[in-house]
Amino acid sequence: MDRWSAISRTLTAELGEEITIDGLTRDWKLAQRAAGHRHSIDDVLTAHAALRARPAADTALDLGTGIGGVGLLVLWGLPSSARLTCIEAQDISYRLLRANIDGNGLAERVDAHHGDLRELALDQRFPLVTGSPPYFPPGSGVMPADSQKAHARFELRGDVADYARAAARHLTPDGVFVFCFPTPQKARAHAAIASAGLTLVTCRDVIPRATLPPLFSLFACVPRDPAIASAELAPEVLVVRHEDGALTDEMHAVRATFGFARSDDRSRSAR
Repeated sequence: MDRWSAISRTLTAELGEEITIDGLTRDWKLAQRAAGHRHSIDDVLTAHAALRARPAADTALDLGTGIGGVGLLVLWGLPSSARLTCIEAQDISYRLLRANIDGNGLAERVDAHHGDLRELALDQRFPLVTGSPPYFPPGSGVMPADSQKAHARFELRGDVADYARAAARHLTPDGVFVFCFPTPQKARAHAAIASAGLTLVTCRDVIPRATLPPLFSLFACVPRDPAIASAELAPEVLVVRHEDGALTDEMHAVRATFGFARSDDRSRSAR
């Protein structure tokens, strides 16, 4: 039995539910609950934006890392000597995170903390910090019965402002914080960035399919810089799929960043 088969069997028996083993990059895989919160395009594009911002970072911090979707993608794209630090509060997500670290043979490169990012105070600063905050305040939609899904989607343990404050506490002076948040709530992201003492340097709206409105945006910000604060940001857009459902060239290039060959797969990935 190979390593991932053993991990799948162990997790299935331990959690009492179906666990799938899915491709994360060309070389790495991800164990995730079939009926739980799953790896998504948000993770892929957040990690890609982070790698564009700091491709040679020697360390990275991922906030609210869940099962590892963003953090492990970032680590895969950084130099082989780079290290990842991550923090996750939910028991079940942390359990899966540990399984994914072990399954990919990354125990020597990843420091995983089981705790609340709002209380994180490491004696270390990072040139790259990432996060995928929950998108919705409680009461703004139907709360999933599944606890893992509920915490991933709703602000039950911190919001975008908490992520920004945690990032600001742990950034090097020349570091960058990259995160995703819904485009219709862009004003909340801007307010969180400002209140944490950060300066927005890029913002990219993600359109899931041509002719549709933007779904979420990718933000990159740095410690407050008055020289940048007054500059107007040029609008940037990333379109994931053409109107007929085929991936755009730019999305193929994103996938290539993580080692995947070009394909004509038209399956949709949604949060």
